[in-house]
Amino acid sequence: MTKTGTSPYDVAKHLRTPEEMAAYLEAAMEEADGDARFVAKVLYDIARAKGMSQVASDAGRA
Repeated sequence: MTKTGTSPYDVAKHLRTPEEMAAYLEAAMEEADGDARFVAKVLYDIARAKGMSQVASDAGRA
């Protein structure tokens, strides 16, 4: 019998465009049901997808 391997899924690797990130955030907001930790995790995923250095740079220009 052959064993099937698994690996962790990282959503940040699949968020490639601003539109995908916005759709992910919008879906999360609909599902969050007031859970701030859930929304924070989603924002963290988006930040990782954009690249933390880019986020920091953008924040400095605000």
